[in-house]
Amino acid sequence: MNRIDRYVSGLFWLSFIGGSLVFVTIFLAVDAMSTMVSYKGLDLGVLLRFYVYYLPEIFNKLLPVACLLATILTISTMNKANELVALFAAGMSLFRITLPLLFWVLVISVTGFIAMDRMGPAMARQKNYIFYNEIKKNPSLYSTVKTNKIWYRSKNAIFNIKTLSAAGDTAQSLTLYFFSPEWDLLQMITADKVELRGSTWNLLDGSVTLFTGNSSFPLTSQFKTKKIAMGEDAKDLQSTGQTSDTLSQTELHRFIERNKEAGLDTIRYEVDYHSKYSFALAGLVMCLLGIPFSVGKARSGGTMMNVGIVILLVFGYWILLSSSLTLGTHGHFNPIIAAWAPNLLMGGLAYFFMLRLKR
Repeated sequence: MNRIDRYVSGLFWLSFIGGSLVFVTIFLAVDAMSTMVSYKGLDLGVLLRFYVYYLPEIFNKLLPVACLLATILTISTMNKANELVALFAAGMSLFRITLPLLFWVLVISVTGFIAMDRMGPAMARQKNYIFYNEIKKNPSLYSTVKTNKIWYRSKNAIFNIKTLSAAGDTAQSLTLYFFSPEWDLLQMITADKVELRGSTWNLLDGSVTLFTGNSSFPLTSQFKTKKIAMGEDAKDLQSTGQTSDTLSQTELHRFIERNKEAGLDTIRYEVDYHSKYSFALAGLVMCLLGIPFSVGKARSGGTMMNVGIVILLVFGYWILLSSSLTLGTHGHFNPIIAAWAPNLLMGGLAYFFMLRLKR
């Protein structure tokens, strides 16, 4: 890197660090106040531990915004000081000037993706555990996802599910254990398939085993269909069916394959899988889109206009991304198209505006 590249990189990192701190602080303040209002009497120590585990996820979500803001502020600062004019006169193109910015954005994006893939799932599990057990005080909603099993607890029952559909309305290979208040095993129910209808479950092709002190051996009977009433908290099992944030990409891929083998719908998980890759490059795409705007508007509107451009670009991208992922999860788009279409469209728009620049 020559002196100009180091100068541009210095401006970028100064804006990136400052923007990241501002965005994260604002997000934490708003979210923490909302949490304290929703759950009154919450211990501050619990809240602090919750946000310690939540912080990496917050920072990862705000990375594209921070990269975009840093890029636009860097170019605007140079444009306002007529440094761009001098560099253009020296024969440097806009692409060459912004090349260090794009390099650092790519490094940040790849590093953030790898870090979240390695550490994110463990942090998300700890965050969920604190939220359901210590903040919401409803441990039955917390699920621990193993490599091949899912365990839940609902009042005096513990149950194991091999696979759970994305919608949370069907499950495969269920084993239910019912206990007495003294935690003596009373009954075990197994079923090959389960239809979850709120707190009422329809069990198909299973068995019931009773454990009583009057008999030396457990009593077992088979059934084709059986309807059981679970606790009210069991109907919230659907809300814990989303496990993508607690799995690495490798684990999520295996989870998808296992659900496919069980004949369950995996579209939602496939969209999540591909969207993690596409979101890792969102910062680079948005920066490419922001470069022509910052060059063309810096003199006439100043820094505040460029900040407004950042907000508009972010909102536009998030609306497009949310719409595409929603259509993908409902089966209207292929998961790969749903995940990558926003980046491709934004990238094409950035290329169009770059061509319209006179420089």
